[in-house]
Amino acid sequence: MKKSWYGSAFLLLSLSLVLVLSGCSSKGDAAASTGTASGQQKTLKIRIADINTNPTFRVAVDKGIFTNHGIDAEIINFGTPAEGVNALFIKQVDVAFGADFPVLNAVSKGEYSIIASAGQATDQAAAVWKLYVRDEIKSAADLKGKNLSFMRGTFLPYLWDEYLKEQSIALSDVKLTGQGAFDEAFIALKQGDVDAAWFSGSALTDKLAALEGVHELTDMSKTPVRLGMGIVAGNAFVQANPEGIGEFLAAVDEAAAYAQEHPEEVAELMFKQLKQPKEATLKDLPTNPWKVGFTQAAYDSLAGQKKYMVDTGIIEQDFDLDSKLSLDPLKQALPDKVTFAK
Repeated sequence: MKKSWYGSAFLLLSLSLVLVLSGCSSKGDAAASTGTASGQQKTLKIRIADINTNPTFRVAVDKGIFTNHGIDAEIINFGTPAEGVNALFIKQVDVAFGADFPVLNAVSKGEYSIIASAGQATDQAAAVWKLYVRDEIKSAADLKGKNLSFMRGTFLPYLWDEYLKEQSIALSDVKLTGQGAFDEAFIALKQGDVDAAWFSGSALTDKLAALEGVHELTDMSKTPVRLGMGIVAGNAFVQANPEGIGEFLAAVDEAAAYAQEHPEEVAELMFKQLKQPKEATLKDLPTNPWKVGFTQAAYDSLAGQKKYMVDTGIIEQDFDLDSKLSLDPLKQALPDKVTFAK
């Protein structure tokens, strides 16, 4: 009987040890799993405003660059970058890009900030913007009394103002007709509803070059206007996701470099997704490279455009430009690309 009791006790002790060891093993596995999970990069969902002729974001999606940087990107298309910037106001997108004009318009209206510049105000980039006119217009002087197209919410009224001023034509001497997208302006020019319009992008300008009744009069490089480009987001979104914004900008920078290094591949991607002619993409890529960063030139471009917008009443209430720059995520992600200092 005594022997039986010792046997039972030994059996119970053995079972207890098994349970304890099992529990320790289970706890250790759980700790390892938790550690692995915490080591994984967090994914940030970003809705990005885009246009059909811009390959940068599409390259970042297609090549897994956004994924590698922890970004779950949703691309939402608009007729112009300005429409994409306006979509910030109704929270349809989280991040948008555009020329200085719509970007400044956005930050002047509330809690929005410029998080990077993306384009260079160079002569080469300016030459991409071409002025097409009806055939009866032989020189700039013939624009007096004509109906001139502009894209609503864009920098084009500023471009018209500066160009006409150089030609000694007042804005009051012409009619400006606002339109929503380049396709609309193309049709209006083709039908004679407007007499002149500025266009950008080889896909459109190639069509215009073959269109009867119109011709190219000049391009923006022959004017004093140079076009900066910025990336803008809501303050709350930037403040809530500083690391994610930095990763987003690093991904865009990587995608921009990839696009320049693999033009044929990008042309194929744009044709596959958007039916944009490959030759148009190949023409546009080298003349309009994205360069993510922020330089003194980018700041000067913004400051000059802001002065015009305030002076003409487009921006009703002046503001401090420096306070609208949220460059810390960019500095953390791409420190060598930020050469501007407040």
